[in-house]
Amino acid sequence: MDWARLPYFLAVAQTGSLRAAAEHIGATHATVDRNLRALEEDYGVRLFDRSKQGLRLTAAGEVLLPMAEEAGLLVSNARRKVQGLDEEARGTVRLSMPAGFLPGRFAQIIARFERAYPDIELRISVTNKFEDINRSETDVSIRIAHQIDDDVVGRKVLQYSGNVFASQDYLDRHWADAGPGGEGLQWIGWGETDPIPDWVKASPFPKARLRYMVRSPTMIGQLVSAGMGMSYLPYSAQDWIPGLVEMPSCKPFLDRSIWLLLHSDLRRTTRVRVLIEHLAQEIRALRAIFLGPLA
Repeated sequence: MDWARLPYFLAVAQTGSLRAAAEHIGATHATVDRNLRALEEDYGVRLFDRSKQGLRLTAAGEVLLPMAEEAGLLVSNARRKVQGLDEEARGTVRLSMPAGFLPGRFAQIIARFERAYPDIELRISVTNKFEDINRSETDVSIRIAHQIDDDVVGRKVLQYSGNVFASQDYLDRHWADAGPGGEGLQWIGWGETDPIPDWVKASPFPKARLRYMVRSPTMIGQLVSAGMGMSYLPYSAQDWIPGLVEMPSCKPFLDRSIWLLLHSDLRRTTRVRVLIEHLAQEIRALRAIFLGPLA
């Protein structure tokens, strides 16, 4: 509270009266008096002698004055240096993104951002954990979801589509011998613990065996490419995984959306805003890759 009350002390010391100090600092007479008395109570000393002629510094006030002036100067300098920084395209922005998001392309997206905004430093966290914006774990988050329920500002950039994919080698070896409902085929799962998850039962191949339960979308794509089985994948996986083909009789479907999230307090911060705009523009430019035949 000292920091908040020192300006009132300085104003009275400089003007010599409560009324003049109130006009100087843009406050009421009562506000100046209340803060001055609270400061004296906190310090346990009288800072001014009060008389009809005004207020005069006591010995304690004389000791405090130069230190208060120095503190005021430090605060003014800090304000001058900090003020307007949010209006400049400079500083640090923390960005979190899911693993496996646009491998091979995202580095180029960041490289183009750096060339456009060389004074903005990005600290990138690649994680499948949802980093909490409201707890200041990150400033901007790329989120893949059907909807966003967090208390944050969210921009829905693009909805992508997916299908069931396998490798051509896997089809050549197994498709001709597959039985009804995909019997004889095998799924590469997403880390489920149920023997037969609901998504398998609702799929075009409910009788296919579920194997290789994996929590990494990158590893799932690599296993599919290596001919180990089939899996649901976004069409964008074809951009970075060679040899993916759609399973026969499977139709493309609209899946989740790509969101850009940020804390509401940061939406007018220039360094954050230009990053959001850059990412949105770059992702939308890849619409055909994300949507495949539904583009």
